[in-house]
Amino acid sequence: MNSNGCARDMIDEENARFEGITSRHKDSKGGLIPILHEVQELYGYLPDSAFVRISKTCNIPLSEIYGVATFYSFFSLKPKGKYEISVCMGTACYVKGAGRILDRIREELDIDVGDCTEDGKFSLSACRCLGACGLAPVIKVNEQVHGRLALADVSEVLNQYE
Repeated sequence: MNSNGCARDMIDEENARFEGITSRHKDSKGGLIPILHEVQELYGYLPDSAFVRISKTCNIPLSEIYGVATFYSFFSLKPKGKYEISVCMGTACYVKGAGRILDRIREELDIDVGDCTEDGKFSLSACRCLGACGLAPVIKVNEQVHGRLALADVSEVLNQYE
């Protein structure tokens, strides 16, 4: 089979999964949130095209879907990188220099909070607390916690994921 056939098969499978998600939840009271969760799991984020498909399939106004997706912080409207960096901005981390750590990461990756690098390798977010106050300042890369960071440590940490 040529590469076009493989791509078409992947698209067909993705469409089937999407249809399965919406059909399972569309008639359920409060079904929009489970739909959004599962669609985000399918794509890694919530693309605009998914909003349109959900709206048509489930007969939910686009404004309602967008309102729910932007209200809850666990939904993302932008693609995430292979490595998701979360910088803790809780009180202990902030007092110990998390703002400067965040600025250094933004500078080194040339992205802003909420964005993804062009190569899709890193995405950056700021969060309220990672629950590791004794290690402040702290960042998390995927599930790996890096604590007691100094500005000089940022390049070293990022290089671990190159």
